[in-house]
Amino acid sequence: MSSETGSAAPLDIRAVMAALPHRYPMLLVDRVEELVPDRSIAAIKAVTINEPFFQGHFPGRPIMPGVLIVEALAQAAGVLAVESLGLAGSGKLVYFMAIDGAKFRAPVEPGVLMRLEVEFVQKRATVCKFAGRALVDGKLAAEANFTAMIADPPA
Repeated sequence: MSSETGSAAPLDIRAVMAALPHRYPMLLVDRVEELVPDRSIAAIKAVTINEPFFQGHFPGRPIMPGVLIVEALAQAAGVLAVESLGLAGSGKLVYFMAIDGAKFRAPVEPGVLMRLEVEFVQKRATVCKFAGRALVDGKLAAEANFTAMIADPPA
């Protein structure tokens, strides 16, 4: 992903938490390095041995579960959608609708910075499609296409 005009300043954890409703242990985006509204985002997840899932996945060989890598990509997409559509503070949530073509290329282990790169494929008022890639040390760890719906939270 290349830097383009119109990119927003990096977002720290406070700004990420303002954009997403997720909290520990489910908040999987630690910072945003690059955000181009209506186009793309590059975010970071610091993967540490302190993550609660490593205790059981797997004892003696800790590997981040693939579904949580996809969740991290979806959360990065959520920040992109909230920032692009001006939804901050609106109470709207970004819900998963579909995951397609998820592929896991390399295990993600504790002690790495996982880079989450997500681009809009299609953007509408209530449904958005994204393409995401998770990289560790510049190497592809996982990829997926996914669809999300923007809606009010449940009553």
